[in-house]
Amino acid sequence: MAPTTTKQWTVEGQNGFESLKFNEKAQIPEVGDKDILVKVHAASLNYRDLIIPKGKYPFPMKDNTVPGSDGAGTVEAVGKRVTRFKAGDKVVTLFNQGHLAGSLNAQSLGTGLGGAVDGTLRSYAVFDEAGLVAMPSNLNFLEASTLSCAALTAWNALYGLESRALKPGQTVLTQGTGGVSIFALQFAKAAGARVIATTSSAKKAELLKKYGADHVINYKETPNWGEEAAKLSPGGIGVHHVVEVGGPTTMAQSLKAVAIDGVITIIGFIGGFEKAQPTFLDCLNNICTVRGILVGSRLQMEDMCAAIETNDIHPIVDEKVFKLAELKEAYEYMWDQKHFGKLTVQVTE
Repeated sequence: MAPTTTKQWTVEGQNGFESLKFNEKAQIPEVGDKDILVKVHAASLNYRDLIIPKGKYPFPMKDNTVPGSDGAGTVEAVGKRVTRFKAGDKVVTLFNQGHLAGSLNAQSLGTGLGGAVDGTLRSYAVFDEAGLVAMPSNLNFLEASTLSCAALTAWNALYGLESRALKPGQTVLTQGTGGVSIFALQFAKAAGARVIATTSSAKKAELLKKYGADHVINYKETPNWGEEAAKLSPGGIGVHHVVEVGGPTTMAQSLKAVAIDGVITIIGFIGGFEKAQPTFLDCLNNICTVRGILVGSRLQMEDMCAAIETNDIHPIVDEKVFKLAELKEAYEYMWDQKHFGKLTVQVTE
């Protein structure tokens, strides 16, 4: 007998983390013909999850949504027309449930888990079979739960623009030690690229080197870190890919770092907003491509998972793991930037 109720969180209002509400006996939606019931074993958090209850998320949202885009679990039951999975399979969620291949469109933009669609921070969840991907066989549930947003975003940043896809021997610039930046470091090193990373912490600099960074720049000690990154690139030509997570506060230095015909991929704005920032003309002056992305497609995620298996890549997971009932504490821990790599939640055993 399939379960009928689930423990779950919802976001009710925009009053900060107090808007998170826990329900121990929420009703599980009916499993449709093309749906899959998943027992969620683990989930992971992203910066996006933290700003949703603060009312700062700029993409489609529904009221009283179940938060969380990232999750890994086991298929419990399948609808009668499901062909992609069977009971017992291990699966990972796709961030935008309707983004199967190619570019986002208005329809697929409105299918983000934990925003426009109920997400993963619940013990049981029903998903359309199209919105799930087979879990890499070399990962455990906590590791696999980190792939949906940060990992896929990093993969898209490096490989999503096919004409400029990362090549062995090229140079990548990452910023900080958040999930996307660490995944970009891991993927770039697996591809035979060089990585220049930035951080403000000597301790985190050592960890970045441990995980393969060729050079680490302390941006507090070196405010012109973009120019320094360009100097550190082979031949001083600049870096081929910048994974830009800071936003307006870091963009000027990213432009100084990028090589001619390089790519700056904007994926976030964790540095906040400020009026003094580069203009579109700076893209011309630096002869580069600047693109914004919102995670990636299922096709990209399947390619990424294959690469994770082939290269035996293991996500960097923070040593502290929270239980589902401790979600508010997990949000606070991540908001205070106490984590390194991905912060995970043990949803069920």
